[in-house]
Amino acid sequence: MEAEIKTTNDNCNKIMQLALDAGTVLLSNGAEIWRVEDTISHICKAYQVDDVDAFILSNAIFITGNNDKEAVFAKVKHIPLSGVHLGIVTEVNDLSRHISAGKYTLEEASTKLEEIRKRPAKNPFYRALASGIGAGCFCYILKASVTESLLTVVIGAMVLLFSLWAEKHSFPKLVKNILGGGMIALLALAATYIPFKTGVSVDKMIIGAIMPLIPGVAFVNSIREIANTDFLSGTVRMLDTIMVFMYIAIGASTVLSLYHGLLGGGF
Repeated sequence: MEAEIKTTNDNCNKIMQLALDAGTVLLSNGAEIWRVEDTISHICKAYQVDDVDAFILSNAIFITGNNDKEAVFAKVKHIPLSGVHLGIVTEVNDLSRHISAGKYTLEEASTKLEEIRKRPAKNPFYRALASGIGAGCFCYILKASVTESLLTVVIGAMVLLFSLWAEKHSFPKLVKNILGGGMIALLALAATYIPFKTGVSVDKMIIGAIMPLIPGVAFVNSIREIANTDFLSGTVRMLDTIMVFMYIAIGASTVLSLYHGLLGGGF
């Protein structure tokens, strides 16, 4: 079914709002700047709004649209830096392609986008299991023993559950990552007191368990944006990821320093 829409001022506003909402969903789930720009452009062109200007930052969208040379839409949307959900990014991409192919009317597209936006996240215990397995595998790559890798699976899963709990209770990013880094170091140190036949390495477990907290996708995207000459967005995103690295390091190093200073333990 072809989406035939007469671009009156009222319809232009609705089209531009749909494009803005799609861009917001993409940006808040870790999409690249160019992907957000392309999606906004494709949606507007599909519904016959050709005169569109969108300026995208890593945490904001500035958009204006014109109908018959008259400005009918201008809006700024602030989008806090958040996590990554590539599944939602993929679904919005698919929706954009279907809109470009004329498969959705404006109302149908708006309804579909709202369904995507409200889609619940995966079960937290499933995410914790996947996080723990990833942490354990990374630990094993560092030539850790099977025992150390299995311990890292448990630590990685517990840290991810803590991170999800902290997000649910609106912990600041600084507090969440410092506590997360400290929790990793504390659990790794506690594991050394379990009477295994062979000792376990604290450093390998800490490195492996840290991986679920590392914003790897955001860091890679920041490099891509800088390479694509989106210097402002890339710099903001890179600074955000570097600060997360620092928060995690502060938490882990504080616990290790206290352990060494108060208990005289080695690591």
